[in-house]
Amino acid sequence: MSVKIVTDSISDLPAEIVKALDITVIPMMVNFGEETYRDGLDLSPEQFYERLKTSTVFPHTTVPSIHLFSDTFDKLAKENEEILVITVSSRLAASYNESTQAIRFMKRKCRVEVIDSHWAGMAEGFVVMAAARAALAGAGLDEAKEVTQKTMSRVEFHATFDTLEYLGRGGRIGHAWAMLGSLLKVNPVITLKNGVVEPVSKARSRAKAIDQLYQFAESCSNIEQMAVEDAASPKEADALVKRLGALFPEEKILRSKAAPTVGAHTGPSLLLVSIQGKLHSRA
Repeated sequence: MSVKIVTDSISDLPAEIVKALDITVIPMMVNFGEETYRDGLDLSPEQFYERLKTSTVFPHTTVPSIHLFSDTFDKLAKENEEILVITVSSRLAASYNESTQAIRFMKRKCRVEVIDSHWAGMAEGFVVMAAARAALAGAGLDEAKEVTQKTMSRVEFHATFDTLEYLGRGGRIGHAWAMLGSLLKVNPVITLKNGVVEPVSKARSRAKAIDQLYQFAESCSNIEQMAVEDAASPKEADALVKRLGALFPEEKILRSKAAPTVGAHTGPSLLLVSIQGKLHSRA
């Protein structure tokens, strides 16, 4: 039975991987005032971050309508017998809830199941890639689900940026924590824990924060995949890739751009390292 893998644009998967693994990506929505854009389609990451730096309007993000999800599932059901949807953490965005509800509005008969990855960015992307590879190898929906669940426990990311202001405005952290961070001029390092933003540390400089991203990767063993993402700091990301080459083959490190729906909550200085492997940082 053929299984189609679907995810949201917050997975930050590079276009070449989406194509190679036959993944369907549903774009999230970015809003500047009354203007609404489909993440990565109507507004590229480069265009978004350039506007973010100069706009006096603070962007906010939304998920598409339930009917866009159900219409997408119906189209895929024409050529696929089963669909597995893997979403960003349900505690960060409503993709999981919308996808689950959309199944009720489908017009075609098709088995559709939805999994909350509890992740975002390329950590979510690694989970999606594992499921897609299984599907291409002939796995059925139940087997693809099993692969997904196993991979979710073997991925993690650490990220840094210059200010907590964006997370505070978007309600992803408490306003008091955001204000304190801005006053102290710290460079926060964060991860997700049980699908929620969790502080790792507060570095006193950008250089020290990037050092901590390297140390996170250094703490892992049996690394199977590694990705480096940036929002609008490609030179820093490229330099970090070269440095991480001491831990994992540089040519195998995936480079990705943080989606506008991610950057709206972190700002243009986001730099992120995702790992799939044995994660000693959780010990």
